[in-house]
This record gives sequence, C-alpha cells and structure tokens, in this order.
Amino acid sequence: MSPQPAAASLATPDEFRAALSQLAAGVALVTVHDTGEDADEPGEDAGMTATSFLSVSLEPPLVLISVREDSRMDELLSRNDRWAVSLLGEQHRTLASRFAMKGRLSDRLLFADTPHERGPASGAPLVTGALATVECRTEQRIPAGDHLLLIGRVLEARVPAPDGRPLIYFRTGYRQLA
Repeated sequence: MSPQPAAASLATPDEFRAALSQLAAGVALVTVHDTGEDADEPGEDAGMTATSFLSVSLEPPLVLISVREDSRMDELLSRNDRWAVSLLGEQHRTLASRFAMKGRLSDRLLFADTPHERGPASGAPLVTGALATVECRTEQRIPAGDHLLLIGRVLEARVPAPDGRPLIYFRTGYRQLA
C-alpha cells in the first residue's frame, strides 16, 4: 500500500503570483463601448489590460478573457455583449501600463490619447497598430473564484500588423522579444 500524501494546504496569493510570473504571456487590451442606459447619451469606451486571453476553439471560433468580478469592466460587459481585444505590440508598452493602473485616469481621457478606430462588429475601440484584433459576442459567463471567465464568439478577426513584435509580460514586467 502506497503512503497517502499529507493534506495539502492552498498556496498563498503571493506564492501563486510568484509561480505564475514565470509564465510569459502576450499582452492585450480588452475594450467595450457601453451604449449606456440613456439612448440620447453617446455612451463611453472602457478598456483593461489583460494577459488572460486565449483561444478556446477554432470551430466555432471562440476566445476567453478573465475579468475581476465586481469591477467596472464586469459591470460594462454584463450590459454589453459585444467587445473587442487588441493584441498589443512592443510599441504599446506605455498604453498597456496606463490601462493597467489602479486609480488611473478616466477611460475617456485614456482613449482621447490612444489612436484607435471603432470596430464594425462590436462598436468597441480597436488599437491602431495592434498586431491583431478580434471582435466578439459573449457566449458564456462563468464565475471562477474572484474573476469571471467570458467566452466570446469571434465575429471579426484582423491582422493589421503581421510583421509586428509582441509585447510580453514576464516576471511582473513588460518585455520584448530579443
């Protein structure tokens, strides 16, 4: 009879963060255009920097993003089922930092300084010069710990900068490929 492993305790948030910092990840900007509750208002754009973006399926084309539960993005994405993801290049380091900051400027001010165009399928901002963009419609919302996983059906996908170099997040900082 083999010995039973000792009862395992859960990793602390700091241990977990340190371990996952060893995984290099691409950096994306998730955006949404909130049409607001008043049809006479122009609505607002919102965005968040994300490294938790991945493809789920080719047929049908599905992707996944992770959003902190009870955040502003969670609120906006619960009202709006269309959103977009811009895969950021190394030239977008400052942009990624600005949209990741806690207590940052309003999204309205950030988008005023961010070259972008409106996505035809989602209405969300698409970052000019992004390596690729995908526009999505939410298919599923799955609670997971303190986050919400959103699976989106890809409505449009474009590769405007096929020769660009990705922005990478590794060991708690932005990196570039050598």
